[in-house]
Amino acid sequence: MADQNSVIAFYDERMLAHEPDIEVPFLPGRMDKRIRSLLSGLKVPWTYPEHPARLTAIRHLLELEPVPGVAFETGMSATSEQLGRVHTNSYLDSIYQLRGESAWLDDDTTAVSPGSVDAAEVAAGTAIAAVEAVVEGRAESSFALVRPPGHHAEPVRARGFCLFNNVAVAAAHAQAALGCRRVMIVDWDAHHGNGTQDIFWADPNVLFFDIHRAAPFYPGTGSLAQVGVGVGDGTTVNVPLPADADDAAYLKAFRGILVPAAKWFRPDLILVSTGFDPHTHDLALNVSYDGFAAMTGILQSLARQQCGGRLVFVLEGGYNLISLSRGVRSVLQVLAGDEAPEPGLRGLAEVEAAQAFHRGAFATELEAPAAPPVAGQDGRKSRT
Repeated sequence: MADQNSVIAFYDERMLAHEPDIEVPFLPGRMDKRIRSLLSGLKVPWTYPEHPARLTAIRHLLELEPVPGVAFETGMSATSEQLGRVHTNSYLDSIYQLRGESAWLDDDTTAVSPGSVDAAEVAAGTAIAAVEAVVEGRAESSFALVRPPGHHAEPVRARGFCLFNNVAVAAAHAQAALGCRRVMIVDWDAHHGNGTQDIFWADPNVLFFDIHRAAPFYPGTGSLAQVGVGVGDGTTVNVPLPADADDAAYLKAFRGILVPAAKWFRPDLILVSTGFDPHTHDLALNVSYDGFAAMTGILQSLARQQCGGRLVFVLEGGYNLISLSRGVRSVLQVLAGDEAPEPGLRGLAEVEAAQAFHRGAFATELEAPAAPPVAGQDGRKSRT
């Protein structure tokens, strides 16, 4: 068994090669014409939102402000066999044919550049490496810092900047190759993980819990009534939230829904689709850094109770570089042993100290101490 609070963060520069650039020619066709027309109608410059700086910003912050106890390792490429556990062969063939090309994959502006297919294989493989690290006992928890993200990718379709469903590939690998019979996937990204839901829709051995901003927010799925089907009925749990939901809503859902579900399901491994777009800076929801840390603390406690601490985070969304990098660091701090803060309490001690400092200055005569106060001509009391 791994040492408590041992953490490995996985980072691989090969994933930086995914860099769609709309200024270069894409493969011609109806989709290219349709999307170019859409973008030209925006009347403002548009660049691909899911870009390499998302990863380099995280690594730069962790170099400037290291988290003691966090080790770094590189990732690996997923094989077609590993990807084929959650994607169809025909879909994989269609993606492989785009190696070295620039092309649109979906009307929602999902695209590839010449290095994207290789980068996506590394992203999925790095999620597998993170799972192997905890199952093999080399670390109690791990964080796969990957891109392109994955939770929107469906068995036969790329969506939402996602090519391969990284967390689903990792979960399927844990089941097929590592002896993990039951896997729980927690998705706290602001957007519903439609691809992950589709892949495990009828699987009774994967519990998928997704808390997200409700439709019509992209991708528009994830209603309460979507609970799975057949033998998988009940193993999909959606918690859609309004746009102004904050830490309190997330933590209430974790404590009141996720924790009982996990205790009922008894997972052998917990995976987390970890998006940081619920942070206020991304303008989707209002979760704070302390909120991310508190959720991490709940998951860490659950993992220790249910599956020997085996807990794996896989990066999804988050497009403001400050909140993305700071959010990752807040998660790693808790995994490495820091106490998870209770959101909303920061600054209270300072306010109490200020209150004590100022209290005597505003006391009424009935509240005033017996000794005469030092006062000026206008009767105001000194704080000295």
